Amino acid sequence: MNVLVFFGGFLALLFAITRYSMPMRHWGYITAAALAVFTLFGGFSLGWGITVWSLFLVPSILLGSDQLRRQWISAPLLKRIRKVLPPMSETERDAIESGTVGWEAELFRGNPDWHKLRNTQKPVLTTEEQAFIDGPVEELCAQIDDWDITHNRQDLPPEMWQYIKDNRFFGMIIPKKYGGLEFSAAAHSEAVMKISARSISVGVTVMVPNSLGPAELLLHYGSEQQRDYYLPRLADGREVPCFALTSPDAGSDAGSIPDSGVVCEGEFEGEKVLGLRLNWDKRYITLGPVATVLGLAFKAYDPDGLLGDEKELGITCALIPVNTPGIEIGARHFPLNAAFQNGPNRGKDVFIPMQYIIGGQQNIGKGWHMLVESLSAGRGISLPAVGAGAGKMAARATGAYARIRKQFKTPIGRFEGVEEALARIGGFTYLMDAGRLLTLSALDNGEKPSVITAILKYHNTEKMREAVNDAMDVHGGRGICMGPNNYLGRGYQTLPVGITVEGANILTRSMIIFGQGAIRCHPYLMREMQAAGEQDPVQAENQFDKALTGHASYFVQNLVRSLVFSLSGSHLAKSPVKGRTAQYYRRLAQMSAAFAAVSDLTLMLLGGAFKRKEKLSGRFADALSYMFFTSAILKKFEDDGRPKADLPVVEWSAKYSLYQVQLALDEILRNFPVKSLGLLIRGMVFPLGLSLRYPNDSLGHRVAALMLKPGEARDRLTKGLFISSDPQDVTGKLEDALVKVIAADPIEKRLRSQQQLKPDLMDYADWLDQLVADNVINEQEQQSLLAARQATRDVINVDEFNPGEMASGNLRMDQVA
Repeated sequence: MNVLVFFGGFLALLFAITRYSMPMRHWGYITAAALAVFTLFGGFSLGWGITVWSLFLVPSILLGSDQLRRQWISAPLLKRIRKVLPPMSETERDAIESGTVGWEAELFRGNPDWHKLRNTQKPVLTTEEQAFIDGPVEELCAQIDDWDITHNRQDLPPEMWQYIKDNRFFGMIIPKKYGGLEFSAAAHSEAVMKISARSISVGVTVMVPNSLGPAELLLHYGSEQQRDYYLPRLADGREVPCFALTSPDAGSDAGSIPDSGVVCEGEFEGEKVLGLRLNWDKRYITLGPVATVLGLAFKAYDPDGLLGDEKELGITCALIPVNTPGIEIGARHFPLNAAFQNGPNRGKDVFIPMQYIIGGQQNIGKGWHMLVESLSAGRGISLPAVGAGAGKMAARATGAYARIRKQFKTPIGRFEGVEEALARIGGFTYLMDAGRLLTLSALDNGEKPSVITAILKYHNTEKMREAVNDAMDVHGGRGICMGPNNYLGRGYQTLPVGITVEGANILTRSMIIFGQGAIRCHPYLMREMQAAGEQDPVQAENQFDKALTGHASYFVQNLVRSLVFSLSGSHLAKSPVKGRTAQYYRRLAQMSAAFAAVSDLTLMLLGGAFKRKEKLSGRFADALSYMFFTSAILKKFEDDGRPKADLPVVEWSAKYSLYQVQLALDEILRNFPVKSLGLLIRGMVFPLGLSLRYPNDSLGHRVAALMLKPGEARDRLTKGLFISSDPQDVTGKLEDALVKVIAADPIEKRLRSQQQLKPDLMDYADWLDQLVADNVINEQEQQSLLAARQATRDVINVDEFNPGEMASGNLRMDQVA
């Protein structure tokens, strides 16, 4: 009986730890009181009493006594950390300290506050913004002939360039007082998503001036004179901007750019002024070949001490008219048959006055900080919108095609192998859109969420690749034959563009997401690092000891929380809702606690050496990312009003995301630096084994089914796409055929049930005439069957060219320099 009471009290203590956050000392007092009561009432034999009290008192005294703790724990650990902590470069510090943290920190810390998630405002467009999406954006999409742009012109038509400028597409982020549209991040994202799903070439052309570039930098760092001059001209298209960062010797490691600017005196507008003489060699610069003003990142030097004693001044950003003497610009790269303007530019002994530096002379050396602070626009808005748009296009088009296209007298979407692909397309699309919307909420709330924008950039471009690959598999030959009627091919060709730009995906996953997230989101790690860098030894020890005490309590609580939630199948975790989705909140709470405990242990064990463990970092990035996406999925479902019809895709994407979190944590522990410790922690984090499973076949079937027919769930999944009402347009053709095929389906089923089968050598139209003559079908049914047959043929047919047409619009190898 005493044993049961003891273990009952122990389990109650563990449960209490999962529910309430208190300093470790307070938990010690509660435990001591409970043990004292148990002992006084004869709960222990002498031997067990001595054992249990010893196990409790020894660590309690060591940790509870300030003097003992500092002497035996804090001081040695501080000494070790100072020894192993690698030096942090200025560019690394800027990158780590840039931006803000929000919901991702709740997930990182192991005890997410669901009220914060539920109280996050849903992104909503203003009336003016919605009118722009429904008006100029819709009209631009209607004008787009992507085959003509990419095959014949290799550029946007002149009238389309003018339409974009006249309607201030380049000024979406520029305030109205400068002539811009001053749109929210949500409106910006909706515009890019709709356009890029129609044509990636037009989408990139529109999105680049509104992401990381001159307008963004001028808004935050430019001088009043620079803003007054350039922003109105950028907004109405008189100036076309580009931003040159990447060089042949500095890609992902942008901080190592060799391009230089030497402080000197030179002539400007007939006067001798102080400025910089620039030399650079850049490549991959979007809009560069047609730009009129060039944003440039370079390293500034002052060898003659004209500005002071410092010789190496750091990365600097300038805004330079492209007609400045010494600039070589206009040549083009050819990125995977896309037609957006992209090319190299170079400068040889280009003299610029100090007034060309963004923000003026005072901002020399502050360029890297400017860039990392402003990177959220490209990472958090443009590229995720491209990914979500591609997923929506793949989902809508592939679902329709799989219902229209038949083999063995059955729509191919009803074959289980195709169902698997459709389920992935639908699930990934919902996941990408949910992540996009939650990130937009943060951006429009004034945050600069550097961690979640990196998450979104990586996963939306990767999931875009997977969704489009599946779409191509379902379309088969229809997808690989290029021509005006191919709505997948160009998007498929250009998939690696999104993977590559704004930070290569491999490095984003293996170095940035968790590396930045660990320091920014952890409640104690930054404090411990700051204490290690403190010069005053007494102050350092005091700060470190205080942080370490909180850190120890934080680690124990998360480990206990993870164990209890896992043993209970997450039933003891809290959920803010009831119903089908409650289980996913509870499972996410379990995974969050496990992530916090495992990441904490890893960082404590490896210290500064973790910087070189990129495989581990990548798996932690996966776990953190999929926790973010799970919460975004649940948030989107709530924001949409919990529509029952959406539950299949909600559950599929939530199950998939949670399974990926579990998989990442398991891989971390199986590859732990100290294998025995990894197995021990694995037993505590997953005491009942891996309980989460990949979405099952039944759920995948339900996701595929909602994509195969018109309906509110399909419309919500693909909301924001351009869908033409013109049946000659590729999008209108699919929608028209889907409606006609579904309308004809009951007639075809009735004919099969009556054994009315078309003779092999008989024309289809003649056979229908015979059926009308025999009163098997009426004339209205005949027209329905003929319309479905013709619409199906129009959808499955591919483009044909004669040899002359094939050559006329292509760049031939003999034309390449």
